[in-house]
Amino acid sequence: MARTRVRTARIASLIALSTALPLLTGCGDEGASSGTDHKAAGRKPVVVATTTWEGAFAKAAGAEDVTVIVPQSVHHAPDYDPKPSDLAAVAKADFVLYAPFEPYAAKIKDAAGSKAKLIEVNLDNDPAKAGAEVTRLGDLFGTKDAASRWKTRLDTEVTKLNGELKGAWPGGKSPAVVTQVFTAWAAGLAGATTVGTYGPEPVTPAQLASLSAKKPAYVLDNAHMSTGTVLPDSGGKQVRIVNYPGEDLDLLAVYRNAAAELKKAMDGA
Repeated sequence: MARTRVRTARIASLIALSTALPLLTGCGDEGASSGTDHKAAGRKPVVVATTTWEGAFAKAAGAEDVTVIVPQSVHHAPDYDPKPSDLAAVAKADFVLYAPFEPYAAKIKDAAGSKAKLIEVNLDNDPAKAGAEVTRLGDLFGTKDAASRWKTRLDTEVTKLNGELKGAWPGGKSPAVVTQVFTAWAAGLAGATTVGTYGPEPVTPAQLASLSAKKPAYVLDNAHMSTGTVLPDSGGKQVRIVNYPGEDLDLLAVYRNAAAELKKAMDGA
């Protein structure tokens, strides 16, 4: 019931915010167009992203005008309460990018009265999936060339990091890992052997016993959904993996940072 009351309050908040929108946008730039007519207007797309993760995908795809709604300090995006300034930004957007676990995105768009195209983004840092998603967004934005250049950079970076991590394998062998489902991409980046996964639900006693019995060398923990030490009796070293980019919206930095954490763990083995 508590969760229901919170969600009801948020919906009411959005409705209240929507009544204030004309006051916020009425004095705006009348020359700025909303909706998906940016190509006809000969201008770059205006993108609003719910978090830095979607924002980074947009930037990688070639978008230059990207506004992020949820502050980086909010680790669990669905808990964020939108502000009037968020609605004002959405009202001027061509595209609003969101993830399916962020239920307020459509409500924000509707409350803002925006003509923006609502785009659900597949937030997966697996290099192949990320490259495909950036390519898709580039097609939508009309920035295919920029998206293609970024994908080339991604492929180069991943190949480099994968080689460095394989060179750091303890004993020269692919280490066994257990990973949270949303950090499996980092295991792949390291060339590790995934022997089990967990989450996003809490680990049950049965799972705890089963995963610990696999004796992983490393346990990859999702920094944004961490529940502390995941497998305390497994002997595996826990490695913190961050999925969300920083305020610079540099998605490649996420791969570099994950590789640094993994290498540090392997160097200390």
